[in-house]
Amino acid sequence: MQRLYDFIRRHPTGVDSFWAVFLLGLSGVSIVAGQYGSGREAVLAVPVTLGLCTVVALRRRAPEKMLLLAVAMGLVQLALDVRPGIADFALLVITYTVATVGERWASRLALACSLVAAGLSHLRWPEGRQEHWAQAVFVVVVMTVPFVLAWVLGDSMRTRRAYFDQLEERAARLEREREAQSKVAVAAERARIARELHDVVAHNVSVMVVQADGAAYVMDAAPEQARQALETISSTGRQALAEMRRLLGVLRTGDAPESGEYVPQPDVGQIEDLIDQVRQTGLAVDFKIEGTPRPLPTGVELTAYRIVQEALTNTRKHGGPDAGASVRLVYFDDGLGLLVEDDGRGAAHELYEDGGADGAGHGMIGMRERVGMVGGTLDAGPRPGGGFRISALLPLKPGH
Repeated sequence: MQRLYDFIRRHPTGVDSFWAVFLLGLSGVSIVAGQYGSGREAVLAVPVTLGLCTVVALRRRAPEKMLLLAVAMGLVQLALDVRPGIADFALLVITYTVATVGERWASRLALACSLVAAGLSHLRWPEGRQEHWAQAVFVVVVMTVPFVLAWVLGDSMRTRRAYFDQLEERAARLEREREAQSKVAVAAERARIARELHDVVAHNVSVMVVQADGAAYVMDAAPEQARQALETISSTGRQALAEMRRLLGVLRTGDAPESGEYVPQPDVGQIEDLIDQVRQTGLAVDFKIEGTPRPLPTGVELTAYRIVQEALTNTRKHGGPDAGASVRLVYFDDGLGLLVEDDGRGAAHELYEDGGADGAGHGMIGMRERVGMVGGTLDAGPRPGGGFRISALLPLKPGH
């Protein structure tokens, strides 16, 4: 049964042609049986019947043209005195069709013809006996009802189809919006993970490189210092692996991780530990806190930690061997201020404005993105007289 239904849906014109042939056969039988007489009327009934059967066959392929053909056949019947027969059932069919899928003008024309067809037919072929006017009106109304019902049914089907089309279009639009939002969310999450990975890798790997170079330099002359450097490399590597494991954990599905598997996000309280770690690499860092320390929003604390981490990493990379740095944390009533300066060689313009000399740097880009996410401001650039300075103001409440 389902296959038959699918076939009918795929071949509407073929199905209509089948019913047109069936209607043609019934009409042929009525012509042969003498319904139209045996003379001129029977001969004229043949082309009218063929035209009406064509209307049925092509009603869905060209509904407006078939309506005009049906109206023409009706006028021919009125003009040439060809009495209505079985083939006139096509008028009901085309009325329903144009009301369902035809243009609006065709639908209105079909309704108008439906309202006057029965009256014209009753006037053209009156009954042999005399009728009271009330009886004539009743007969006309009864003959008009099927045409009007066909039009009303077709128009309701048009409305229903339009409603379902609107629902489908709305569902498709919502699906497109959902996919777009999902892509934006995925891109934002990827950017966040990229920033975290850059900060973790750039800082910890730079510490490991400096310690490895120092260990290689004093390996023979000061084995104890070399051993301490190797221990620093080991602890730094473990810390980097722990943070990377935490970051990669957001890509996994399922429940929360087991206790102790991932380390917590770094905060302002760990900046001092970060600076101690940097000092072990040989970079002199002066650290001061101004104002009264107090708990801050998680996003602000993480942003502050990452800015200091990235700024000191850049100092080691670009400041030169004798560079020194200073870090200031200032607690305001409505936010947190950061100032990281060094007296090194500074960085080329393209390193802090365009994402790196090759366009692939992410440190300053990540800083600006982080500060922007918490509604803060960031200023970065060379200091007058040499060195580099990064200042940021992180509000307690995101800006709108």
